Amino acid sequence: MKKKLVSLMLVSVMALSLVACGSKEEGSKPAEDSKPAADDAAADASDADANAAPAAGENTFVIGGLGPLTGSAASYGNSVKQGAEIAIKEINDAGGVKVGDTTYQLVLNFKDDEASEETVVPAYQSLMDDGINALLGTVTSGAGLAITDLTLQDGILQITPSGSAIACIENDNAFRICFTDPLQGQAMAEYMVDKKGLKKIAVIYNTSDEYSTGIKDKFEEVVAEKGGEIVASEAFQKDDVDFSAQLTKIKSTDAEAIFVPAYYNDAAYITAQANDMGMSLPFFGSDGWDGVLAAVTDPAFVEGAIFLSPFLASDDSAKDFTTAYEAAYSATPDQFAADGYDTVYVMKAAMEKAGSIESADLIAAMDGLTVDGLTGAMTFDKSGEPNKGAKFIEIKEGQYAYTAD
Repeated sequence: MKKKLVSLMLVSVMALSLVACGSKEEGSKPAEDSKPAADDAAADASDADANAAPAAGENTFVIGGLGPLTGSAASYGNSVKQGAEIAIKEINDAGGVKVGDTTYQLVLNFKDDEASEETVVPAYQSLMDDGINALLGTVTSGAGLAITDLTLQDGILQITPSGSAIACIENDNAFRICFTDPLQGQAMAEYMVDKKGLKKIAVIYNTSDEYSTGIKDKFEEVVAEKGGEIVASEAFQKDDVDFSAQLTKIKSTDAEAIFVPAYYNDAAYITAQANDMGMSLPFFGSDGWDGVLAAVTDPAFVEGAIFLSPFLASDDSAKDFTTAYEAAYSATPDQFAADGYDTVYVMKAAMEKAGSIESADLIAAMDGLTVDGLTGAMTFDKSGEPNKGAKFIEIKEGQYAYTAD
């Protein structure tokens, strides 16, 4: 029942069409408050819409959700949950999902897994006890790996919006909206060396985090293959807030740029301290940088930084979603909100293609399924991987924007 790992094939076939995504373990605490929480009243109202009991006689399809709603990774989980809620409300307001001769209303049952391998197991078991038809989650890779085999045993369709560790989808019932960490590392290496002409690059990464190390390892490998040089590879640990030693080491090299495959809260500390030390090297990041502007004390610290992301809220194609999200939560959606939204629409498409809500039929329907999502047009195959394009985001004048190249 195990899938063959497909990272080597994907590297050669889809490196240039990579989408950035996040495995999202808990990161270090941000320099200041992390992304602002949505207005409580608006969030409660949206929760009520997404989770409202259907009218008598209506058929329901229950989507179970798992992600961190509390703790330092809560921003990611709440974004995914809220994005899913927007999709569910849209679908239900449009009449639901027609499956054969039956129309279903979608219901979301989302539980907090705290991005913890210990918490996620009872949370998942609770969802199964409640009775769910498909699983949206997990948001983080570590939690996802803890339940991968459990979801296989239960035979339920599992789609992770942002779990990017390779093993998250190694079983036949598991799929993801994003790509793997190694593919993200390769895409960024190719961009920096081929597009930007950078040859001497320093790296700062979280050695206690699978997401960060997975991206870093592939990035350094590809940079070397392309004739570049990693002039410094400096590690830090979860919850570290002092990066002076790593930056001092980099400052003594001839680095032309710094690559930080980490989360926005760590990036906020690193860029602020680099500024304090008088460093002016350009920064590049992974998709975990999405949200960094809300974490930095001064947007000038990240001006010009470039990172991977499958979604940009200001894009014309995202206008309706962004408007609905801002109205519901008084916040601008990030890529994780878009991932949650897309996951629901992929489940809807699987239901319609299968003509059934039986788990085995839904899983079979995923092979060859094509969905035009907020994070790109994606086609799934038995590997569980989507096939869609990357977007490189640059911070310009305190705003996120597509890069010129």
